[in-house]
Amino acid sequence: MPQDKTTTEQPFLSKLLHLAAPSVLQSLMLASVAAGDALMLGQIAQSSMTAVSLATQIQFVQNMFLMAITAAGGVLGAQYWGKGDRKTMQKLFHIMLRSAVLLSFLFFAACEGIPSLLMKLFTGDPELIEIGSGYLRIAGWSYLLTGISQSYLAMMKVTDHVAQGAWISSSAVVLNIVLNAVFIFGAQMEAQGAALATTLSRVIELALCVLVSRGKTYIRPAWRQFFQPTGTLTREFARQCLPLLGGSLFWGVGFTSYTAIIGHMSSDAAAANSVAAVVRDLVCCASNGIGVAAGIMVGNELGAGRLEEGKACGIRLKKISWVVGFVSMGVVFAVTPLIVRMVILTETAHSYLMGMMLIMGVYMIGRSVNTVCINGVLDGGGDTLFDMYSLAVCMWGIAIPLAALGAFVFHWPVLLVYACTCLDEVGKIPWVMYRFRKYKWVQDLTQDHSEG
Repeated sequence: MPQDKTTTEQPFLSKLLHLAAPSVLQSLMLASVAAGDALMLGQIAQSSMTAVSLATQIQFVQNMFLMAITAAGGVLGAQYWGKGDRKTMQKLFHIMLRSAVLLSFLFFAACEGIPSLLMKLFTGDPELIEIGSGYLRIAGWSYLLTGISQSYLAMMKVTDHVAQGAWISSSAVVLNIVLNAVFIFGAQMEAQGAALATTLSRVIELALCVLVSRGKTYIRPAWRQFFQPTGTLTREFARQCLPLLGGSLFWGVGFTSYTAIIGHMSSDAAAANSVAAVVRDLVCCASNGIGVAAGIMVGNELGAGRLEEGKACGIRLKKISWVVGFVSMGVVFAVTPLIVRMVILTETAHSYLMGMMLIMGVYMIGRSVNTVCINGVLDGGGDTLFDMYSLAVCMWGIAIPLAALGAFVFHWPVLLVYACTCLDEVGKIPWVMYRFRKYKWVQDLTQDHSEG
């Protein structure tokens, strides 16, 4: 149920831990799938590991669209839940599901119909294209289910069921990793085994979402009302979703561009980048979880009309983001020797990986601060346009052109090009701090939707 007096008086750090810990675990478990694929396939062949890493960029792009849909639902959902409006929450869930199902079908159709063409976006190597295409034909079925399960999990996060959502997601990930081992090593299916494991785990995840959401305290779809028009709420959703979608696409296609640029430099560069990306995603789990918690905490306060409390909450979360950033940098530096020894790569790829890890350590400061401040605090208050603006300037106006010119025109060393791909997060910190202190995000977005 929406927050009562006891909940709002709950100590700040205790509430942050309550919300962030399950989200960190969920993010960690999801990142562990990619880590498991890379480590297991890396024990068999560099080509299989690299091909799967490149193929999963398709799901990464799909997730950018899904992130916009679920984030828009989260922004509005956190505020309406703080207000205590369950009826509007159900209507919001319907909007999320309709959007997510349509999107998921489009990506499924692309993976089944044109997998080779999709792989050619990231590499020109015939072997990698063949392996990756086989992966996509199987994994595409999981993409069909992802949008539905992610909508359920997003609704759980903002309705005081974040722990249950994390449990469902984590259970599916554990199953995925176990099935990875069975199919990759036991059945010797290599890349196709990883795809089959992913698909089966998504089936189980969706089934658990539906079963758990049958509980009395959960928001779930009312199928008789599923296609009823939602009028003003749909327009509210679009106002939040479109800037978030723009930001997600700028960020997602930008990251995919980074992968494509590095991938076209050499197979050794692509292999090293594949491993570095897995480490990056694992270490970013802490800031991702705190960012989720930040959006919920700020949104609950603002939606309940407590604007000053919401502002104070956001300021404290900003300070915490800096601590998380420096700790994340230390973690990357600490695990670098271990990671370099663990994976089977060529001598050249090993040298690339060592350099990429050191560059990534500094990048982690910007990534953590921006995740919590932009995707958490600013988005929680409805200031969703800024993320798109900052990405357009820093990523697409600076980092991507520099990396592309360095790789294909000036023929810079791989590590210098990789450093260019890390410029955007570090470079936009001053801009983020300036935007934060303007406090445009301190606003109540809720309206009365008791009719219709």
